[in-house]
Formats: sequence, structure tokens, C-alpha cells
Amino acid sequence: MIKTVISTELPVDEHLLIRKNSLTGGSGRKRICIVTGTHGDELEGQYICWRIGELLQSRLSELDGTVDIYPALNPMGIDSITRGIPNFDLDMNRIFPGDPMGSMAENTAHSIIEELRGADLVIDIHSSNIFLYEVPQVRINQLTAGTLVPLAEKLNLDFLWVHEAATVLESTLAYSLNSLNTPTLVVEMGVGMRITQSYGEQLVTGILNLMRHLGVWKGDVPPLKEGRTILSTKGTVDFINASASGVFIPLIKHSNHAEAGQLIGRIVDPLHGTVLQDVKLEKPGFVFTIRAYPVVYEGSLLARVYREEKA
Repeated sequence: MIKTVISTELPVDEHLLIRKNSLTGGSGRKRICIVTGTHGDELEGQYICWRIGELLQSRLSELDGTVDIYPALNPMGIDSITRGIPNFDLDMNRIFPGDPMGSMAENTAHSIIEELRGADLVIDIHSSNIFLYEVPQVRINQLTAGTLVPLAEKLNLDFLWVHEAATVLESTLAYSLNSLNTPTLVVEMGVGMRITQSYGEQLVTGILNLMRHLGVWKGDVPPLKEGRTILSTKGTVDFINASASGVFIPLIKHSNHAEAGQLIGRIVDPLHGTVLQDVKLEKPGFVFTIRAYPVVYEGSLLARVYREEKA
């Protein structure tokens, strides 16, 4: 059932509408929320919302609870392919938990929090930006790792990145909901302004697997990915940055393991036909982020590599 959860008047007789598809089956009381579209240039979540909605509507008898699907928390951003809220120059994921007496954007953020709070689980789906490819991963605040890591491990993703508490922005949707004891997982994958269908299918399988674990899904779950999910707390994340300005040519795909000394890319000078930097790893690791946008400047992020520390 399609429901309007927020309707705000805009100039020239228009409305900001945030809607959800609410699907309920069985006698279960648990509620899972799938949210995306906080950033208008992140589109990977649109595929997941469509696939989950299509699947559950065709197999409603196997659902034992409620799944609420919110494809666009920032519909104006999606319509205009803009990361933030158009005309407000605001990143929506930096104004939570909002303010009921504040501006339109702050009031909307507050209404979203009130709509989602109390759910048994919220899955907040993001893409990367246009500059980086990311493997399917969950990012978790160290303060909530004890509760969220066991849930995240059911999501069938490649990497669980537990951030130190100091690096997590308190004004995000996930932080605000977790602070209200509404468990929220942040998924990030793919690249900005694109849809990676293979990643979408991987996450859809993971969502069904997690729903089954929580007792919300009684149906079958497609085969999970091969190999274990890597947990960052068992190692170190290295950031590889450019030491020259030029055009980056990747020589490895993200999601690959690389050896010490392996060449993962080059920064080249198209004018002079020269190589400005051979980008090599000092130590072996799992490349879970790689540069997507070719033009780089000195200091630009080229890759993130997870290094597992041996006991």
C-alpha cells in the first residue's frame, strides 16, 4: 500500500512528497524499514527498493510482519540529480535529527526520524559518489558494533567497516536513529549516478536472509555469496592517495586482493605521454575502494585497502 508520510507545501502550488510502500503479511509485529535516496545522486538503492517491493508483493503469504520501503527521502534531489536538497544548499544527511520548529528541511528531517523510530530494523542504503567505486559494505559506529555487527553479518555483503566513534558524524540519519534505540545499518556500494545490478541482487539476497533471521520472512533465500564477510576490526584500513596530479588509470578491480608491491594503477600525463606515479601497495590487502573518476590532484583518494593483521 502506497502511503504519503510527509507532505510539505512548496512555492508555486507544489508539494514535497515523501512516500512509502508498506507491505504487511502474517501475524508478525516486527517492522523493517528500507530507506534510500537521502542523497539525490545515489541511485543504487532505487534498484533494491524495486526488487524487494516486486518480490514481497508477489509472495506476500511468506511475509510475517511489515516491510516499509522508502525509495526517496530527498525526492527533489533525485529529480534534479543533486546530492543535497535543491535551493537549500544542504546535505540532508547532515541535519538529523532535525527540528520540528526549524526550516522546511529541518522539519522534514524531524518528521523522518519520527516516522522511522521504533522500527525493529532500518537499512539505510547509499551509493558512493561519482569519484569512487565501493564494494558492497556496511559501515557501523564503534559505539553500536556489539548490537549491529551480528545483524550486518547476515546481509551477504563483502566488508563490514567499523568506524571509530570520533569519525562518525552525529548529524546522520543512522546515528540519530541508533541513539533512539532504533537499530540502523548503513549500506554503501557501487558508484554515484549509476546502478550496479549485481550488487543490488547481492543485497536483496542479504535482506531476505536477515529478514528470515529476524522471523519476518518465511520464504526461501537464494544462495549467499561465496567466501566470508570481512570484518574490519581484525585489521587496518590504509588510504592510498595521489602524489601527483594527472589522469588515474586503474589496473585492478575493487573487491580484489592485492599483493605487496603490486601495481594497482598509474597516474599519467596525457600531454607529455609520461607516467607520473606508479601506484603500488606497500603491504598485501583487500582493495574495497578504487578511484572511478579519472582526473586526480595531488592528495586525491585513489584506493582504500583493508589489511588483516596476523595474530
